[in-house]
Amino acid sequence: MSNAPAMQPSQRDPDILRATGDWTLVHAERMLKLIESAPSRAKDIDGRDIARLDSTGAMLLSRYATGVGLGLATVEVKPIHQKLVESVRLICETPAHEHKKDFGFRRMLERLGFSMEDYAKEILALIGFGGLTLKTLFATILRPTRIRWTPTIHHMESVGLDAVPLVLLLSFMVGAVVAFLGSTVLREFGAEVFVVELVGIAFLREFAVLLTAILLAGRTASAFTAQIGAMQSGEEIDAIRTLGLDPIELLVLPRVIALVMMLPLLTFLAMMAGLAGGMAVAAGSLDISPEMFVSRLSETLSIKHFWVGLSKAPFFAIIIGLIGCLEGFQVQGTAESVGERTTSSVVQTISLVILIDALAALFFMEMDW
Repeated sequence: MSNAPAMQPSQRDPDILRATGDWTLVHAERMLKLIESAPSRAKDIDGRDIARLDSTGAMLLSRYATGVGLGLATVEVKPIHQKLVESVRLICETPAHEHKKDFGFRRMLERLGFSMEDYAKEILALIGFGGLTLKTLFATILRPTRIRWTPTIHHMESVGLDAVPLVLLLSFMVGAVVAFLGSTVLREFGAEVFVVELVGIAFLREFAVLLTAILLAGRTASAFTAQIGAMQSGEEIDAIRTLGLDPIELLVLPRVIALVMMLPLLTFLAMMAGLAGGMAVAAGSLDISPEMFVSRLSETLSIKHFWVGLSKAPFFAIIIGLIGCLEGFQVQGTAESVGERTTSSVVQTISLVILIDALAALFFMEMDW
């Protein structure tokens, strides 16, 4: 049977209070009344006669001890209750320090340094992961029977074929927007016909491959991270290693190969869709017929623009595939970690794709290609 909590003066010293009964949640109302009727001062509290104690009782006992000028640390309890009392004391009686966010210059440098260090570690991890993947690829090429064509074709379908409608729609609309804006500016000089060169060079060299890579960075890299991350959190990766299989060969190579094969094809479709969008605006707003558009395109543009744009697609595919898979392997085993790594993979792939595209543009400009 449970006993109601009580607080009585000790027989050997009236200034020492003796706690008895069950200090549990069931008797919370009774404990609150004891707190209200507590004396202003007490020499000590003896809690060794407390029969049962839970977190609620320990919290209210702490409030009682604080009210009489003591603390829970001075209350002597049974050894079985000591850890609970100590835990509650740390929560209830430790002063809460207000940590004001520092917006000063030093704090800014601290955040900047931490970010730079984190980015440097991510780059080193990506280089190491790329080397490991390349080593596994060479070992697999020497033994062609180990190439997993079924998952590779499956990923080619999900990465490439399923993305075709979105790539075509996005590229067509952007091509139309570029042509419309270009015609708005060039109309002031009576040079609307140069919209053909504007759309052609923009999409053949830059926009087609860049838009496709950014689209796959958000669509495919996040999917790779989520898939491998879910396997990592479910300990399926450890099971694969236990079976004597290589996770790089089993999970990474099919995805990277599928991306390398499909991204150039998607880039070509994006080029055609972008040119079609520019052609539609030229025919509808500038009185440039499709025949004239195609004729001027073939007369004024060199084939090198096409190859310059297409040459960047395999590099973007490798970056997207490696980052998506690497972030999946870095999942710590929780759903929150999967979300964080998925976001990180999208941010990293888009950032690196844009950075590499900018460096490639400078390189080709210096080479006069």
